[in-house]
Amino acid sequence: MSALVHLVVAEQVATVTLDSDHNRNALSRQLVSELSACLAAADDSDARSILIRSVGRVFCSGADMAEAADGGMADGARTVVALQRQIATATKPVVVELSGPVRAGGLGIIGAADIVIAAESVTFQLTEVRLGLAAAIISVSLIPRFTDRAASDLFLTARKFDAAEAATVGLITRAVPDGDLATEVAAVLADLAKAHPQGLRESKKILNHDLVARIDAHGADMAARSAELFASDAAREAMTTFLAKKA
Repeated sequence: MSALVHLVVAEQVATVTLDSDHNRNALSRQLVSELSACLAAADDSDARSILIRSVGRVFCSGADMAEAADGGMADGARTVVALQRQIATATKPVVVELSGPVRAGGLGIIGAADIVIAAESVTFQLTEVRLGLAAAIISVSLIPRFTDRAASDLFLTARKFDAAEAATVGLITRAVPDGDLATEVAAVLADLAKAHPQGLRESKKILNHDLVARIDAHGADMAARSAELFASDAAREAMTTFLAKKA
């Protein structure tokens, strides 16, 4: 079985790359497990920061719908909650480079990260309500990022929004012209490389205190609610229809 996530540590940066283009970097059991393992290894390395990026057309398309349609999403929901906590509590800043669209559960990675730089062409969408679901497990990291009105709009309408709006509502740090993405990310990483590891670690603890407390307080309930929704007749019917159209 080929690896879906790769880790390379060089020049003070631990780069974690999602490489599952065949299913648009969906949050399959394998990808989430490998991503967690790579993040743990990155956090144990001597790098100053962790960069999460992707190859292929899409950064992350959300849940693996084929796995979801087969049932048994309880474990998957808990692991995505744990993944968000792992990102938020890493001792190093986690930077995300977005060159492709992000959908549904993939936004949990964005919500938990410390700095997110996106190309202006990138789009986002919380599609859960259209499948009889709710953005339950990723709400633990997303709601603190959004204003209340923005959260209601984006969670309920499931409309697509662009990187400029994502920056305005607080989901990402900033949007940059597509041709400037690599340069902008490199500049952020260079700045982080100048910082002392203790300074980065302790500053991140302060910044993410409330986010981690929210994940700990609500993560288990949101995972249980998500599993119930995925197992519902309404969601199963909607997912079956979705997969049929995709085929």
